[in-house]
Amino acid sequence: MELLSPAARWVAGRLVRLALLLAAVATASFALVVSSPVDPVDAYVGGDIAAVGPEQRALIAERWGLDEPPVQRFLAWAGQLAQGDLGRSLTFNQPVAEVIGERFLASLALMATAWLLSGLFGFALGVLAGARQGRVTDRAICWWAYTLASAPTFWVGLLLLYVFSVQLGWTPVCCAAPVGTLAEDVTLLDRLHHLVLPALTLSIVGVAPVVLHTRHAVVEALASDYVAFARAQGESATGVVLHRVLRNAAAPAVLLQFSSLGELFGGAVLAEQVFSYPGLGAATTAAALGQDVPLLLGIVLFTTVFVFVGNQVGDLVHARLDPRVSADLAAARRARRGLRGPLGAPPPAPDSLPAGEPVAPSPAGQGVR
Repeated sequence: MELLSPAARWVAGRLVRLALLLAAVATASFALVVSSPVDPVDAYVGGDIAAVGPEQRALIAERWGLDEPPVQRFLAWAGQLAQGDLGRSLTFNQPVAEVIGERFLASLALMATAWLLSGLFGFALGVLAGARQGRVTDRAICWWAYTLASAPTFWVGLLLLYVFSVQLGWTPVCCAAPVGTLAEDVTLLDRLHHLVLPALTLSIVGVAPVVLHTRHAVVEALASDYVAFARAQGESATGVVLHRVLRNAAAPAVLLQFSSLGELFGGAVLAEQVFSYPGLGAATTAAALGQDVPLLLGIVLFTTVFVFVGNQVGDLVHARLDPRVSADLAAARRARRGLRGPLGAPPPAPDSLPAGEPVAPSPAGQGVR
């Protein structure tokens, strides 16, 4: 039970933070949606707005609860959410949970492929650039990374679409499957063929920060004392990189990769619009244009949980790769509890120290032997 107690406290603390974060995000998102100049009824009616009279508009508003004050609408939605009901989408005429579940499966394949590609290629290029600091290879990789870091996702997608789909004809122009093909007739090869260009767009944009941060970590590791000691013992440059540098460079790269899930989702929204990919990003755009408040809030909450969990996993993996992080966290916990020395040991009494032994100040401001 003693071993499980710190883990249980950690989980409870993270759940409390997540609950507070969800409450803040839901409130802010609802306020922004309500303040939008787009009228939900006009967005729903679309081109037939002239054929809809005031009585019909009033009926639609009453059916959706738009005739009630915003605070009452928010409290009603929060009450449904407390019961596990995210509401019903006005755009797709389906429960919000079903829309998110169906669309997220398509987006998950896209984002997971782009996430893995950007992480692997970014880490490899960052290690190569850091190992060859100041040379032509390093300058070329840095120039390429800085260029991609400043390039918008939709611009990269349009460029790739023009080159590979329009000019070369190697990839499809749009969609996640061949147009006009039934879902049961779509093969895995067809889905991969339609997935490759959107995933390549996201991975190209996401590779830049991984390259730059990994290069910086490699440069710092190569300038450290333990690398200088290894070189003095006759270890080759390749051996130094493989045995001394890779693990130290991998920890910040992994943390950055997990913390970029929010940016990855934002990029997926733009990429799905360019390639007409029917994922969660396209559903977000449709909900925003149609003022579909239940679907928008459901996607916002789902994305918040997704990014929060990803960040926590990244922290755990980072601490696993870099033992210094775990040591720092343990020291911080001991300092908060007023403990010194081994975990759980009480602080020494002032009069328990020998009279003639000097006392050095610790980082926490307390004397230790």
